[in-house]
Amino acid sequence: MSNNVPAELRYTKSHEWVRKNPDGTATIGITDHAQHALGDLVFAETPESGRTLAAGEACAVVESVKAASDVYAPLAGTVLEGNGGLADAPEKINTDPYGEGWLWKLKPAAIEDLEALLDASGYQRLLAESAE
Repeated sequence: MSNNVPAELRYTKSHEWVRKNPDGTATIGITDHAQHALGDLVFAETPESGRTLAAGEACAVVESVKAASDVYAPLAGTVLEGNGGLADAPEKINTDPYGEGWLWKLKPAAIEDLEALLDASGYQRLLAESAE
């Protein structure tokens, strides 16, 4: 089992991660744990620029040879851009889930909502509990 859980990120119970960027925007993707569980990804659909998301809204899809999985917005806000590079190379989510495998960038409605998400130790506890 992989425990690649960068300390600087925030996490959701549905296995999304959020990176707060210096300009007040947020970058969002799925965790290393999630990409491992899904297996080799063959398709990724990211939300359209300008789309307004509610927290918890299904807004992206990642598909592996095993299953398709919805990805949920961890924060409310407006989509700035989806990661266009994933159309041709969805495997970047497998090889670099916290780097080139990001899914979308968001202008959060309230960046302080980030504080309500799990920190790295909280997410690791969630993984440990679900493994039991």
